[in-house]
Order: sequence, then structure tokens, then C-alpha cells
Amino acid sequence: MVIAGIPDAETGGNIANLMFTLCLIFCGVLATPQSLPGFWIFMYRLSPFTYLVSGMLATGLAHQRVTCAENEYITFSAPSGQTCGDYVQAYQSQAGGYLQDPNAMGNCSFCTYDNTDVFLAQVSANYDQRWRNYGILWAFIIFNVFAAVFFYWLARVPKNKGKKEDEKKKQ
Repeated sequence: MVIAGIPDAETGGNIANLMFTLCLIFCGVLATPQSLPGFWIFMYRLSPFTYLVSGMLATGLAHQRVTCAENEYITFSAPSGQTCGDYVQAYQSQAGGYLQDPNAMGNCSFCTYDNTDVFLAQVSANYDQRWRNYGILWAFIIFNVFAAVFFYWLARVPKNKGKKEDEKKKQ
């Protein structure tokens, strides 16, 4: 669409590369919406990749159980007289995750994810919004097709306005 309205293809290509880079940077994977400064949140919402990535992640990863590998557990010691399950219960009810052995006394092994929905929430991908994201992505595509045709017509198609006025003057 950018190249359609610019007479020089190289300039149009450079602008298109810049816009593509901005779409990648602000799609929510490299920087989550919560980490963006307040001014730049509009780029997160404007990027079509936001909706593509969110929809694909939510469809592919939602509602799956997570099993941590041995090196992914966080190990800590519970206070004396308490089991790991008792010690972590309040935190676990808010943040999720699971204990390798909730009845252990002493060394506790905690996995921060118990299902993939916790990860999806961190990157603002919601399974319930997958069809909305699909529709928004198609709206971007349709808009870009019509905008490219319009800008091509505006910048490249000769207008007959001047020829008609010249013909009227000759008569």
C-alpha cells in the first residue's frame, strides 16, 4: 500500500520496511502492553500483528497443562513446622503454579506455571478473543487492499480534468 502512493519504489520500500519493523516491535511479543510507555500503547493497538500473534498463541496454547522440567523449579525452604503446601497456599491461589510435593517439609520445589493460560495472560492473549482477533485481522487486510487501490489511483492514474478543459477551450 505504501509503494502505491509514492513515485519512487525505493523510498516506498524503505517506508514499508520501517512500518513492518514497527509492527513487529509493538505486536506484544517483544514488549508486552504493560511494559510499553503510555504514549506508545496506540502502536500496540494499531499493529495488525498484535491480533495475528494473539489469535495464533491463544488458539495453539490455551488450556494446556504445564509440567516443569527439573531445572525450571524454584526451590526454597518452608518455615519449620509448615508443609510446602501450607506455606505457598496464599501465593499459589493468586499467581497459580504448583508444588512438586505439597506435603514436603523443608525443601520445596515450585513451578510458576500450572497451565498455559498464565503465560497467555502475561502477553495479553485471550482464548475468548480469538475470533474477534481473526475478524480484526481481516478488516486490516480488506482496508489495505482498498487503500492501496485508492492511493494507486490518486498518485498514478492520469486525471482527465485538464484534457476536458482544453477541449472545451478549443471549441
